[in-house]
Amino acid sequence: MKTSLFKSLYFQVLTAIAIGILLGHFYPEIGEQMKPLGDGFVKLIKMIIAPVIFCTVVTGIAGIRKA
Repeated sequence: MKTSLFKSLYFQVLTAIAIGILLGHFYPEIGEQMKPLGDGFVKLIKMIIAPVIFCTVVTGIAGIRKA
């Protein structure tokens, strides 16, 4: 089953990057106003990384069987 182009994650990410570049180039004052939103997003991603890695390691160790 083929998904719509607009529902594709690759398309959405590339579109968001393009919009961000254009916004920063043509309207830098709006880009500066949106900086706290971007900083908050990066902090949330950093908070999520450690638990994901921990859970991945624990799951990997728990999945090891005695040979």
